[in-house]
Amino acid sequence: MAWYPRATKMELQPESDAQPAIKPTQFIVHSIIAPWTAKRVYEYWRDSTNLESHFGIGYEAGDVGQYIGTETRADANAGANRRSDGTGAVSAETASNLQGSDPWTDAQVEELIRLGVWLHQRHGIPLRICRTQSDPGFGYHSMFPQWSTSGTACPGPARIAQFKSVVFPGIVARATGKTTEPTTPSQEADVPLTTADVKKIWKTDGILASPATAAPGNTHWTPDSYIRDIHVRVRAVQTALDATTATVRTLAEALAARDDAVDVDALIARIKAAIEGVTVRLETEH
Repeated sequence: MAWYPRATKMELQPESDAQPAIKPTQFIVHSIIAPWTAKRVYEYWRDSTNLESHFGIGYEAGDVGQYIGTETRADANAGANRRSDGTGAVSAETASNLQGSDPWTDAQVEELIRLGVWLHQRHGIPLRICRTQSDPGFGYHSMFPQWSTSGTACPGPARIAQFKSVVFPGIVARATGKTTEPTTPSQEADVPLTTADVKKIWKTDGILASPATAAPGNTHWTPDSYIRDIHVRVRAVQTALDATTATVRTLAEALAARDDAVDVDALIARIKAAIEGVTVRLETEH
């Protein structure tokens, strides 16, 4: 019988010696609806039921226990426990919340990947998801009705999604050398933003708009809208300031050149011309 080096050995007797040998061809993952440690799972198998899995993975720490050698039958998979040709499935129970609704923790995911790689290397379980109930590979309890006696949702939708998108791809990647050890935050490489990412950020509502400028029901603006609004308002202030400056300059020139009388109409015309010149210049510079 084979014992996984990373697991704490908690051998179930008499099952470990009394149950028949198998040739492991599948790895099936389960959830046990309790936030237990691997040791508590062992105690449950030992004291409360005649069923058992090969492995247990704890809830918080992701601790791993092994209860039966992987070349001995364990009774967690109904028709996949041991077939007439002597092949059978290796099973791992993973602790969960009391509703069985949560995803695996990072620690549990890592241990499932490590265990899957070892099973592939030790027993030659092929790196594929089982295509039928007897097809060698990797799977989860509810995948085929032959793997449960009365139907099951185990390990639950969240974990099934994780199995497909994270756990199984992780086993394949690790086993084929595409990745080795889990990446720590200090090892993570910066992923550059693409042009599409940047455009999406600028076009996503998320900035609380000013009550003075937001239309009814339009409480949040995109960064793009906010910058455009600021730009328009700044240019309006600049236009007003330049117009005022032109007016003052024109008045100053008129007063400096005055003799005894000021032609009011001519002065107004000069001020208007100066303001129009400022406006045209600002518009062409935009």
